Amino acid sequence: MRLLLAEDEKELSKALCAILKHNNYSVDAVFDGQDALDYGMDENYDGIILDLMMPKKNGLEVLEALRKAGVSTPVLILTAKSQIEDKIVGLDKGADDYLTKPFATGELLARIRAMTRRKSEFTPNVMTFGNLSLNRETFELSSPTGAVRLGNKEFQMLEMLMDNPGRLISTEQFMERIWGYETEAEINVVWVYISYIRKKLAGLGANVEIKATRGVGYSLAELRDTP
Repeated sequence: MRLLLAEDEKELSKALCAILKHNNYSVDAVFDGQDALDYGMDENYDGIILDLMMPKKNGLEVLEALRKAGVSTPVLILTAKSQIEDKIVGLDKGADDYLTKPFATGELLARIRAMTRRKSEFTPNVMTFGNLSLNRETFELSSPTGAVRLGNKEFQMLEMLMDNPGRLISTEQFMERIWGYETEAEINVVWVYISYIRKKLAGLGANVEIKATRGVGYSLAELRDTP
């Protein structure tokens, strides 16, 4: 999943990015309200973590502008303000949740999971396709023959494929959602990680495969039983 983090305290932003990436999120970090609004308008995020006290535009102004523009991306407000009235204003302007600083890492991660689950229809923590199960909390991929813990990029790519079974996902979509717009990685890195995942599927005796459509992208499909 891809998150936008808008936090002007650079050390806190750096620490939060490290925590989120360790938990297999892709993160774009911005440090002022104008950038938060510009990035948020793109709607290429599963969730936005928004600090209230930022230069150029404060978090409430950003939130109000996003909602007026029809952007429905879930928003979690982070703030040092703990007054009930502040929380009410934030929620009334379209925030999905509110977390007061300082906060426990576990609570932040739990609120992000809950927020992103509410984005559309409910998505369970354990995804299944064919004889595979992918646990979004432990990052473990399992089949009846065993289990393996996926690395960050492997997990995110397989999550995208399992969220969209049978649908083609282009190399560019993988790059944008997982590596980000400003990455210096070469586009063939997607093929490299697809090959890693295929090896793990084979090792688990999976009855699914990642199909490649030349020049278009990749899709996840169940293997047909041969007579």
